[in-house]
Formats: sequence, C-alpha cells, structure tokens
Amino acid sequence: MKYRKLGHSGLLVSELCFGTMTFGGRGYWETIGHLPEDKAKQLVDMAIDAGVNFIDTADVYSYGLSEELLGKAIVGKRQDLVVATKVRARMSPGINDVGLSRHHIMQSCENSLKRLQTDYIDLYIIHSYDYETPQEETLRALDDLVRQGKVRYLGVSNHGGWHLMKALAISDKYMLEKFVSYQGLYSLASRDIETEIVPLCLDQGLGITPWSPLFGGFLSGKYKRGKTTETEGRRGSAQYNFLNIEEEKGYAILDVLEIVANNHGASMAQAALNYLLRKPVVSSVLIGANTPEQLADNLKTVDWEMSAEEVLMLDKVSMPYRPYPYWMLDRTRMDRGV
Repeated sequence: MKYRKLGHSGLLVSELCFGTMTFGGRGYWETIGHLPEDKAKQLVDMAIDAGVNFIDTADVYSYGLSEELLGKAIVGKRQDLVVATKVRARMSPGINDVGLSRHHIMQSCENSLKRLQTDYIDLYIIHSYDYETPQEETLRALDDLVRQGKVRYLGVSNHGGWHLMKALAISDKYMLEKFVSYQGLYSLASRDIETEIVPLCLDQGLGITPWSPLFGGFLSGKYKRGKTTETEGRRGSAQYNFLNIEEEKGYAILDVLEIVANNHGASMAQAALNYLLRKPVVSSVLIGANTPEQLADNLKTVDWEMSAEEVLMLDKVSMPYRPYPYWMLDRTRMDRGV
C-alpha cells in the first residue's frame, strides 16, 4: 500500500479508502448492502491487513448502523486509523434533525462519536450543501469542533464550485479551520468535476476522494452490451440508479478499459480505480465491497500502475462535454500558446 497527503494537510492516508456504505442495510440502504457485524469486521480486518488506514462512513448510512458496526470492528485498532464520517442528512422525523445548522452539527457529532466508540473523528465531512443555513453558521460550528478536539480535519462533499469557494473565502476571512478534502462523484464514466471542482481543488490545495469510482458497478464490466435491463444491485432499481451514462459512450469506455486491464493481467475494476490514482488531485479512492472476493480484487489495484499512454487512451474515450464558458476559455488559453 502507498500513502498520500490528504490535500494540503500533513495527514497521510492510504491510496485506497475503505467505504462502509454496505454495512447494516437498514431502510434505503438495504439494496446497497446489508452486511452483519461478523462480515463487516472481516472486511475491515482484510482492508487493514492490506495496509488501508483510511476508512469512510456516514451517520446516514443505515441510519447510524454503519457507524456502529465500524466502531465495533476497529476496537483496539483505532489509533492507527484515519476515520471519516459525515453530517447533513435527515436522521429522524425531528424538525431540526437535518441540515448544517449549529444545532444539527453539534448533536450529530456527539451521536457519531458514541456510535463509533471514539472520542475524536479524524475527518468530519459535510455531506452536501444546505441552502437553508448560512455558511458562516456551519463553518463556525465545524471550527468549534476542531478547537474542542472532537474533530481533527474537515472535508466537504457534493458541493458546487461556488459553494466550495465561498466557504473557503469565509474560513479565510474569519480565520476558521478550512476544508482539506473534497469527496465527489468521479470516475471514467463521470468526469463532470473536472470542469470546476478539480481546478479549484488543485488551486486551493484540497485532495479529492472519489466516490462511486466504478460508477455503480458499471465499470467492473459486469453489465454487458445489448442488455436492455439491469437487474442486479443498485443499477437494477430506478430508486437507486441515479448514475446514468449514454450507452454507446459507456461501452466504448469499457472496450478500452478491458484492453488496459488485459495489458496488466488485472480486472476491469482495478483498471478503473488505477486510472483515478493517476490523477494528481486524487488523495485516495473510495472502495466498497459486499464480499471478501470483491475487496481482495479492489485491493490489488495498488500493485501496478497504468502507463501515461494508457491514461491518455482512457482520457480520450471518456472525454466529457465542456459547457460554456469553459470551451471558450479553452480557446482563449490556446491563443496564449499554453
């Protein structure tokens, strides 16, 4: 296993981050995964034995059950791990049990600490933007948690470019703790964040931790060309399959991905993960699993590196559409010979 700095911080995290969204399987999360305590611990132990020191969860995953199972799985190993969890989502019918208000953040942090059986959270991530709460209120609450020692680093997820840049400016103005990482949807099948988020993170020193790097399993190659219905996993349900790609382009990506994987005697899933690790802005790639076999395959991703030529091949076949004004800015940049 190799390790990288998490953004501009001095914290070193493994190139692969083990995600626990498959733990528990309560309510909405049952289709994604429903691992009980013994199997969850087995996967955590496998990841740690392979050198993974970065583990990701969220309070909303199975409405607290994922955190509980992770907390039990890391007893005696906590001090060697970087544990990330999140806040923002609705946790109960309570009118204030949602969002990024000081009220919800403070209470959610206490609840997460109890479920994780720890007295600090290494990386506390705001799970999405909250249009109802002033960013100043959110950022001051997060800063207080850092100063109290309950949180060590701050991260952000699922924010637009202007949301993130405004937050960083507010933190800078009032000398509040800044975000060090951005967790966002990023894969060969979804490179949208390269328009604004990637340049912003490179400029401001945030490390990106991609979620759904296999695009809901599509990039593993298990969904075959010409199959009109997908019945397995989250892609088999309209409620869960919010990851969509134009079919012709998707399978064109898989064709090249298979070539690269075969060049290295690797699986297509490994190749998709390896591609993201070749991006300088990426600190760690999130992986999840329902079985030891899936996890073992993902963990082999760090045993090899695709070449610059192979990265370019995949860049070309997966090139995203450039919205205005970025295609115009690209032309302007070319006028300067850059």
